[in-house]
Amino acid sequence: QVQLVESGGGLVQPGGSLRLSCAASGDIAGINLRAWYRRAPGKQRELVAWIASPNPQGRLTIFRNSDRNMLYLQMNNLNEEDTAVYYCNAKRNDGSGVEYWGEGTLVTVSS
Repeated sequence: QVQLVESGGGLVQPGGSLRLSCAASGDIAGINLRAWYRRAPGKQRELVAWIASPNPQGRLTIFRNSDRNMLYLQMNNLNEEDTAVYYCNAKRNDGSGVEYWGEGTLVTVSS
C-alpha cells in the first residue's frame, strides 16, 4: 500500500508564497509521484502541475527530491483564485493504472 500525505497549506495574503509538500510512504518503489491537483470551492478538481512539465519559471512550480519520495509545489504570487484544497497524485509504473491520492491540504488566499 502507498500513503500520500500533503502538508504546507494555510492562510496567505494575496501576492504571497507557499510551498506544499507531499510525502510518499509504503510500497513506493513502483510508483511515480507525478502531479498536483486542486479543488476550489464549488468547482471540479483540476490539474495544477505535472512533473513532466515542471514550468520552473512559472508561478506554480512542481519538483521532486532525488529519492523521489517527496513532491513539492512552489506557489508564488498567489491570488484568491488559488484558494483550494491541493492534492498530490501518484501512479503505479506497472501498467495497472492504479493511482494514489492524499487527503489534501487547504490553501486559503485572503487579505
